[in-house]
Amino acid sequence: DRAELQPFRHEWSKTKQFVEMWNVVAFHNWEKAKVRVVLAAHWDTRPSADQEYDSKRAAKPILGANDGASGAAVLLELMQLNKTLPEDIGICYAFFDGEDLGPGLDEMFLGAVYYSGHLKAPKPDYGILLDMIGDKDLKVPVEPNSYKRAQKVTVALYRHAKKVGLEKTFPMEYGPEILDDHLSMNSSGIPTVDLIDFDYEPWHTLDDTVDKCSAESLGKVGKLLETWCRVTPVWSPK
Repeated sequence: DRAELQPFRHEWSKTKQFVEMWNVVAFHNWEKAKVRVVLAAHWDTRPSADQEYDSKRAAKPILGANDGASGAAVLLELMQLNKTLPEDIGICYAFFDGEDLGPGLDEMFLGAVYYSGHLKAPKPDYGILLDMIGDKDLKVPVEPNSYKRAQKVTVALYRHAKKVGLEKTFPMEYGPEILDDHLSMNSSGIPTVDLIDFDYEPWHTLDDTVDKCSAESLGKVGKLLETWCRVTPVWSPK
């Protein structure tokens, strides 16, 4: 229905200069909906390949085919597929900038922090974050912080994954604890689950390229969320 830019800036410790950044936020049936969900992903990529052993390679920015583009790609496709959703559901598609600026954690997740701190009514009921979901051998276990802080959403979503035949990709078992954009969203009162496959060897290297990703994996995540959005009107985290 509508889209907007959320500009913000950050004084980067690496250069001592301000970096201009933008979140891109799009809304579908937001005002009229009975249930409102944020589907989020970061669209920026790491400005330095800090997991490279060679210092010259480490100084270069990563392409981020998986860690940057994969979640955004699924959201863009869902924007097309979800045009026929029931009127009871409203969706905010949030593309966050500054998730991977770094180098330290205090200079990461910047777009999500800005978004979470500038929420306008009507506010989201809950959120689903996508990150690093393009791996050819995709396995997205339950992220512990998601379970602790958004248990109802997490359990319901993983039960739905089993219902639509995706339990091997989304097993109901703990994976590693991840610090990600969902933390600030949960802190702002939006119970948010992080769907992430952190078992990815090219992470933060120059080898995070398209050939390491799988259209089939992206399709599985898309199937989960598209079918989930169609049952959302009869489910609420409250």
